[in-house]
Amino acid sequence: MIGQLGTYISENWSDILLALWDHLKISVIATVITLVIALPLAVALMNRRRAGEIVLQIASAIQTIPSLAILGILIPFVGIGTVPAVIALVLYAIMPVFQNAYTGLTTIDPELTEAAEALGLPRRMKLFRVQIPLAMPMMMSGIRIAVVMIIGTATLAALIGGGGLGTYILLGIQTNNDAALIVGAVLSAALALLASGLIKWLSKLPLKKLGIGVVALAVILAGLGIGTSVASHVATGQKETVVIAGKMGGEPEILINMYKDLIETADPNVTVELKPNFGGTSFLFKALKSGKIDVYPEFTGTVLQSLVTDSSGKTGTVKVSHDPETAYKDAAAGLKQQFDMKYLRPMKYENTYALAVRASDARKYDLETTEDLAQISQSFSAAFDPDFYQQSDGYPGLQKAYGLQFSSVRTMEPSLRYEALADNKIDATDAYTTDPQVKQYNLKLLKDTKSFFPPYQGAPLMSASFASAHPEVVAALNKLAGKISDEDMQTMNYRVTVQHEKAATVAQDYLSKHGLV
Repeated sequence: MIGQLGTYISENWSDILLALWDHLKISVIATVITLVIALPLAVALMNRRRAGEIVLQIASAIQTIPSLAILGILIPFVGIGTVPAVIALVLYAIMPVFQNAYTGLTTIDPELTEAAEALGLPRRMKLFRVQIPLAMPMMMSGIRIAVVMIIGTATLAALIGGGGLGTYILLGIQTNNDAALIVGAVLSAALALLASGLIKWLSKLPLKKLGIGVVALAVILAGLGIGTSVASHVATGQKETVVIAGKMGGEPEILINMYKDLIETADPNVTVELKPNFGGTSFLFKALKSGKIDVYPEFTGTVLQSLVTDSSGKTGTVKVSHDPETAYKDAAAGLKQQFDMKYLRPMKYENTYALAVRASDARKYDLETTEDLAQISQSFSAAFDPDFYQQSDGYPGLQKAYGLQFSSVRTMEPSLRYEALADNKIDATDAYTTDPQVKQYNLKLLKDTKSFFPPYQGAPLMSASFASAHPEVVAALNKLAGKISDEDMQTMNYRVTVQHEKAATVAQDYLSKHGLV
């Protein structure tokens, strides 16, 4: 494992350093904004106890909201990337900073403040000479807690294209790559410990020196940030940037790397920015509608079941044809009519759903179809991908169609559910027919005898306005129409997920082999 980790770091050290810097930048920005909001607020409310308690309750309530829910709410308003990540981090960090500062300022011995007043100290001088110095230990403790929380939570920025060390954590989980997972987790933890130690050291400085030290540190970080931005601008020059995002997992990352190679080969004046492991369907579609991303690969079945609505505005009720060509035409027409979006021609392979069980259980219970599983589902536990668990073409509809009654059902990240199934932690899960883990873990895919699952063929999705303004992008991506067989995709997925090859390399190999670039 140590050798594998060393090799991974040596091959990716420049990208790792960039992710580390992105993580630090997001954390510093969120910390500064938090301090600017929380500390003055605590000072303003220290003599207004009722208002202070109300603010404290609101800040505490915000912390109970799941971070992914906050990110999902923010995307339509502020888009993707650093901005929503910073806003979410600030919302979470305000509570410990405000609470400790407010508590420190309101629990000062009254005799000390009365003595300061008796000496005739003005209000401002009393604040900076008496109250803040006495409250400083509590303040620094709150800041220390908040900074560690920010650095740890900032890993979620990777889910919305914000970068940072979370990129490697997601990559490690999605592709079962322990080296990437360790790099992301260890560096994130090390950064948190370093920041905690730095704040502890700063807390021992006199107030005047503390201010000078904080200002100096802010200037250094700002200078590094400006230098990085200038270097990035010089590197990209006047090229137009096209942003392409993908869902979680190795297969979407392979596809978006193919899109990148095709577009940049067709037009050297275009630079493609990739946002892999961006999250589920709802995150991506919101980002596309708001113009924060330009293209992402979507599947026909998902379009018809989760995006397109019926005449009453409900999703999940649109009738889906089991003929792939008809399904594509219905999906393309619905997207154009309801969202003014352009859905290009799909690839050849079908990455449809199926329920998977261990091959040993399939032999033991004579399981060949989903109907067979339904007969004994009460004694089976299941875990599903979050998308599959909630969308109508997933578990809710499947449960009704087959009468499934599992003993327990929970959600789990895509790659983890396969490991849980192989380790006997669960007994059934959803699978894509092109997933390499089916072969890797010796799983059995159950036949969908009722043809519940609609056709799932992937194709680039973009706004109609973007397609009209970028005919060269459309022409480049259309080269994948009718390409990539089931076997091709299974092989590519295996290389990325099991053999831990880079998705960019695997994508380039396929395109070169088939003369597409």
